[in-house]
Amino acid sequence: MGTFDHHFKISIYQKILIIMIIQTEVKVFPDRSKLPAKEADLLAVASEAAKHAYAPYSHFKVGAAVLLANGHIISGNNQENAVYPSGMCAERVALFYAAAQFPETPIVKIAITAKGAKNETDRPVPPCGSCRQSLLEYEMKFGEPIEIIMAGAKGEVYIVQSVADLLPLSFSSDFL
Repeated sequence: MGTFDHHFKISIYQKILIIMIIQTEVKVFPDRSKLPAKEADLLAVASEAAKHAYAPYSHFKVGAAVLLANGHIISGNNQENAVYPSGMCAERVALFYAAAQFPETPIVKIAITAKGAKNETDRPVPPCGSCRQSLLEYEMKFGEPIEIIMAGAKGEVYIVQSVADLLPLSFSSDFL
């Protein structure tokens, strides 16, 4: 009876369980010098923005640069606060400023980089979950992908073609 029950449970699971495999294409560049010029330039703006981040608590300075469809580049950096939820990530600083100043202009790309006080970040820094969700909102608003360029202070650079690649099972206004 134990064997029968075991097979029976497997059989039921096989009929109700579907396994989804989600794949994300990530372009990996060995370092910044190998990037195409447009991406390297945008990343340089993000790097400069990171230098001016207000990060007295984490000492982790993040910079972001947003390229708009009209050619404008908007930069931002993280802004910390002693009351942690009151601070804001570099990506959302740049994103919200771009949306406020150019509300009908699609976002084409965003470059993100960071440097810690104790070490140079040697791997690509991805956007946090809140930033991914905020970026996805604008990707959906304009119906066009936003390319994400991610880098540390040194080392490899990752590029994904869409926010949806980083947030494949996302919450959107479709649920509301």
